Amino acid sequence: MPNRAAIRAEADRLRRLFEQAGALPVETSVLQPAEALLDLYGEDIRARAYVTSDALRGEQMLRPDFTVPVVQMHMEHGAEPARYTYSGAVFRRQEHDASRSNEYTQVGFEIFERVAPEASDAEVFALFFDILRPLGLKAATGDIGILMAAVDGLQTTDRRKAALRRHIWRPRRFRALIDRFSGRAPVPETRKALLAADDPMAMAGAMIGLRGPDEIAARIRALREDEATPPISGAEVALIEAILAVRETCTYALERLRDIAVDMPAILPAVDRLAARLDAMAARGIDVTTLDFEASFGRTQMEYYDGFVFGFSCENRPDLPLVASGGRYDALTRQLGRGREIPAVGGVIRPGLVLGLEDGQ
Repeated sequence: MPNRAAIRAEADRLRRLFEQAGALPVETSVLQPAEALLDLYGEDIRARAYVTSDALRGEQMLRPDFTVPVVQMHMEHGAEPARYTYSGAVFRRQEHDASRSNEYTQVGFEIFERVAPEASDAEVFALFFDILRPLGLKAATGDIGILMAAVDGLQTTDRRKAALRRHIWRPRRFRALIDRFSGRAPVPETRKALLAADDPMAMAGAMIGLRGPDEIAARIRALREDEATPPISGAEVALIEAILAVRETCTYALERLRDIAVDMPAILPAVDRLAARLDAMAARGIDVTTLDFEASFGRTQMEYYDGFVFGFSCENRPDLPLVASGGRYDALTRQLGRGREIPAVGGVIRPGLVLGLEDGQ
C-alpha cells in the first residue's frame, strides 16, 4: 500500500478534479454523533464502526463515511443546487479479515439538484468513469429503486412491505422474508404454539431485557395479524426473482425489465427513469451497449442508496474492495432533513487503491 503522504497527494489531485467540475470543498468532523447513524442503520452499525462515549455529547463514532455528515450539513445550511467535494480518513472495524484496512482515505463528490435527477446520475457516473479510465477498471451499475418499486407493488400488507424494504440491503434476510410471506417456509412449531395460546405471556417467567410487556404484546398481535394474512402469490414471487436475476448489458437489461413491467406495472416509473438515465449517459459519451447492469448490485454495500448505484472494480484483483462506488440517496435527505428533502447523488474514490493499481501493487 502506498505511504500516507502519497495517498494524501493523490487525494488532493482527485479533489481538485472534482472542484474543476464545480464542487465546493467541505470538511466534516472525524468524530460523529452516533445517534443519527444508529437511526439509519440500526444496531448493525456497531459491528462495523468504532464507538466511544462522551460525558457531554453521548455516544460518538469515528466517521464511517462522509455522506451522512455532508447531507446533514447541506440540509441545515446548503443553498440549491449544490456540488460538494471532500477528502479524509474513514474508519471501519475489520473483525474477520486482518488484511483489510480499518482506516483509509476517501475522496467524494456529491450533487444536490432538484431538476433532472437522471442527468445528475449521468454526470456523476461519467465524471468517475473519465477519472478512472486510465486504470482499465470494470464498471458496473444497478438500480435499487426498481426492487423497491416491486416491493411497493406487491398485493400484501403495508407491514410486510415495510419489512421487505427494510431488509433490501440484507439479501439473505430479504429472501427469508419472501419465503415466509409467500408460505414457502413453514412456520416454526414454537411460534405456532405461542400464537395459539390464549395467554402467550402466562408461562413467560421473569421479565428480562429492554422490552416491556406492552411492546411484547404488540409484537404478538402483529405476528397474529401476519399469520392471518394471505400469502404473497407465487406469480408475484416469480416476478421479484426475475428482477433480481437481471444481469445484462444496460440496453438488454432495459428490454428485460420492460418485459417484466408488463406483468408488474408498479416498476414501470422506475424502469422509465433507468431509460432516461441511459440516454443521459449516452449523451455524455458512455457506451451503454457494453456497460453492465445488475439488478442486485450494491445490495450488500450501499445501505442508504435507493436508486441508481455504480461501482468500479479491478477484474484481476477480486480480493480488493471497490476502487470507487456511489449512487442516489434521495430518502436519506428526507430522513435527515427534518421536513425538507432534495434529490441527491454522489460517490467516493479510494486514492490508496488508485495509487496501488497504478504502481502494479
